[in-house]
Amino acid sequence: MSPDSPVTERRLDVREVDGEPFGTIVAALEDLPEDASLRLLNSFEPEPLYDVLEQRGFAYETTHPEPDVWHVEIRHA
Repeated sequence: MSPDSPVTERRLDVREVDGEPFGTIVAALEDLPEDASLRLLNSFEPEPLYDVLEQRGFAYETTHPEPDVWHVEIRHA
């Protein structure tokens, strides 16, 4: 992928998931194309997820745009 290639962004709002969202996140990552990113929205910083992402070959960037809202931009490393 060249630096000028457009990146498709998918969005997953796990604030709407009833129960533990880990399985939903992993499923979304398994279906994530190499040239796409996943914007994860959560109500807290998902710190335990970071090690899992790194182990599976993903890079991430986290922002905290407002109270109780965390965005994690995930892409293939």
